[in-house]
Amino acid sequence: MFDELNQVLLDYWHQFLHLLPKFFIALIVLAIGLAIANHVSQLLGNRLRKRSHDALLANFLTNFTRWALLLMGVLLAMHVLGLSGIASGMLAGAGLSAFIVGFALKDIAENFLAGVVLAFNRPFRIHDTVQIRDLMGEVEALNLRTTLIKTFDGKHIFLPNALVLREPLTNYTRDGFIRQDFMISVDMGTETTSDRIEAMLLKYVSSHKGVETRDPHTPYIIVEKMGTTSTDLRIYLWAYSEEYRRGTLELKSDLLKGSKAMLVAEGYVVSGAN
Repeated sequence: MFDELNQVLLDYWHQFLHLLPKFFIALIVLAIGLAIANHVSQLLGNRLRKRSHDALLANFLTNFTRWALLLMGVLLAMHVLGLSGIASGMLAGAGLSAFIVGFALKDIAENFLAGVVLAFNRPFRIHDTVQIRDLMGEVEALNLRTTLIKTFDGKHIFLPNALVLREPLTNYTRDGFIRQDFMISVDMGTETTSDRIEAMLLKYVSSHKGVETRDPHTPYIIVEKMGTTSTDLRIYLWAYSEEYRRGTLELKSDLLKGSKAMLVAEGYVVSGAN
């Protein structure tokens, strides 16, 4: 019995010694494959960024290329180890495997395909401010399975690509300009028209830094409501929307406070502002 056990262990030892050189060669092939995958994907990403200036598509294609080359390196290493039959079987049974994996991991496959569509369709760019359902924030990255969005309160939200593709998406910064508005209720006093007040407000808003004054993005004012003693004026303006929160929302806040202070300094009573 012990002789048989020793013979089995000896056979295993001889097989191990026989496979040891192939094992080291497979490790070298795998390391070379990893280096090539990193180098080629990085080179491709740099060229795409220089030519297209689209970091979103460049990053997605870079990640896709890297994983594809890594898979080729793994298959080649398996061939060196003498596992070419398994590798060939994996490739030959790709149709069946795709069905099985697609059924078992349909969410991952769906999100990957949605990521491909988003990368080429490009409804947003990196650092664009978007809103999906009730979630609003800046796009940080588009990965193979998820879209990373950073909210204005510092939270990182990983949304499945399929959800991003399926749901209505509002992009606040794609155009470069975004319209904002605010309303001021002014006591007219003895004045019968609001023309003078409108001219003062329009001059103040137009002279404020950050407000666009070139056509077709010139500011304007409409009378929203007229009472017996007061008038509600709504001021519309366009602002540069590259950084939505600080560049647009803070501008609106400054204009709202400044317009009220300007009218009060001119002797008018402001009954409301929002």
